[in-house]
Order: sequence, then C-alpha cells, then structure tokens
Amino acid sequence: MLLINCPYCGERPEPEFVYGGEAHIARPKDPDSQGPQDWVRYLYRRDNTRGVHAERWRHTHGCGRFFNALRDTTTDHFLVTYKTGEPRPDPAKATP
Repeated sequence: MLLINCPYCGERPEPEFVYGGEAHIARPKDPDSQGPQDWVRYLYRRDNTRGVHAERWRHTHGCGRFFNALRDTTTDHFLVTYKTGEPRPDPAKATP
C-alpha cells in the first residue's frame, strides 16, 4: 500500500487522500484584464512532465487540509511533502 506523509498528521494510507492538481499555480492578479485564452491557460493548461512533479493533495479522510508534494511520476514515489504556502523544495535535496 502506498503511504503518503501528510505534513499535518503524519504518514497515512493513500486512500485517505485526493489528488488536487499541479501545485504552485498562481491566480491572475487582475482577473478583469484576462481574456478568454488567458483563462483557458490558467484553468486548464497544465504541465504533464515525466519525472519529478509538484502536486497538490488533500487529506480528505484526515485533517482535510491541502498540502504540496514532489512526486516522481515514473516511479509514483513521493520525494517530499510540504505545507501549502511553503516554497518548493529542491528535488535534489529531497529524501524519499
């Protein structure tokens, strides 16, 4: 079973969590100045990189909080999890 380390609750089984999309996506500072293609880019266009990827997760069957994680999409291993609002860690310094 895949275990995910919630930065608030500790290590828990994967069925307690829900994937929340790519992490570190900033909402436009002036939404009224955005055109339709800008909104399409913000709402739907995401990187689908192979390798280490920054993701948002939610501990739905635990604390209910969102957090970020660096996960290797080729192996499905979580390198590090960190609280929302914290800067993205360097993947080279992250330990599984």
